[in-house]
Amino acid sequence: MRSAACILLACGLLQAGPRVEAMRTPNGGIQPQTVLKDGTLHLVYYAGESDKGDLFYVRSTDYGKSFSPALRVNSTPGSAIAVGNIRGAHLAVGRNGSVHVAWNGSSLALPKSPAGQPPMQYARLAPGTTAFEPERNLIHDAYGVDGGGSLATDESGSVFVFWHAPKPGTKGEENRRVWMAKSADDGATFEKERIAFDSPIGACGCCGLKASVDSTGAIHVMFRAADQVVNRDIWMLTSKDHGNTFTAADISAWKIGACVMSSEAFTDTQDGQLAAWESEKQVFFGKVDPKTGGVPAPMAAPGTPNNRKYPALAVNRNGATLLAWTEGTAWKRGGTVAWRIFDKSGSVMSPENGSAPDFPVWGLVAAFARPNGDFVVLY
Repeated sequence: MRSAACILLACGLLQAGPRVEAMRTPNGGIQPQTVLKDGTLHLVYYAGESDKGDLFYVRSTDYGKSFSPALRVNSTPGSAIAVGNIRGAHLAVGRNGSVHVAWNGSSLALPKSPAGQPPMQYARLAPGTTAFEPERNLIHDAYGVDGGGSLATDESGSVFVFWHAPKPGTKGEENRRVWMAKSADDGATFEKERIAFDSPIGACGCCGLKASVDSTGAIHVMFRAADQVVNRDIWMLTSKDHGNTFTAADISAWKIGACVMSSEAFTDTQDGQLAAWESEKQVFFGKVDPKTGGVPAPMAAPGTPNNRKYPALAVNRNGATLLAWTEGTAWKRGGTVAWRIFDKSGSVMSPENGSAPDFPVWGLVAAFARPNGDFVVLY
């Protein structure tokens, strides 16, 4: 007997989607982060002990079929951290192919604050070089990084690194703010950090944030607030003047008096930028409104949620969107990676639930599209 999906396909109610290959991170790594630019796939991953490990960078010119030898990103062994899923590496590729990585420092990372708090680390692989420069701490005053930081680049040579931490001299989630350190010379030097958006909505201490620069040069930053403890909405910060000023939009409400260790994702399309996030154990995605910075019509992943977390996005040459996420994960526990594909109108293309088992402890998901329109889910 034919399945319901087959019947719906025959009736034209579901479209057959591109193929999806589920792939484990090279060299037994976890927490892959990818950027596909000018035909080269750039990949950073984590390896080693969960509380004091290392970051490695590889690249592929055949869309994940083979990878270059790994380069260690951090010059101080054990100075990265994977615990909590969202404190590891974030990757951006800038002008002339420069590679930029930022991450939370582990207990072995230096320099620490006078109170022993870890640094926000940054390292780059300059064009034409074969090794990452020694990592640098970008925090001058805004120590207290907990949830992961992020970074983004633009084609003018700017690099923007973001993290959240309390205002100096204060404590508590209500006093946390999103901070930005900016470089105008491809990461060679950085300005002292400053608050990107000063508002009493706070920031969820152990939740991640995500930064991106869209095709117009606008900067977007998603983070989870902690207003009055229970208002842990996802907010979008947007700057259209190279980070000089930011506006804010509340894009997803969630009342919960707990830290949920969530993450976010962006990807570019021909029609603008897509954003994805977690709320109430479900994952959502939608198009960013270029005027307001909001996401006016988000869509949820179909099916019954099973503690869905850590979304990833990719768009192929035909405009189809892959949304991937994890299910069943918890503290010190892995789970399953799952995905669905949507056409440009938002209709589901993949007739069956796509999933793969053995998602690793402290893992994350990445995704990209190959030139033929098929997708790869990396975990």
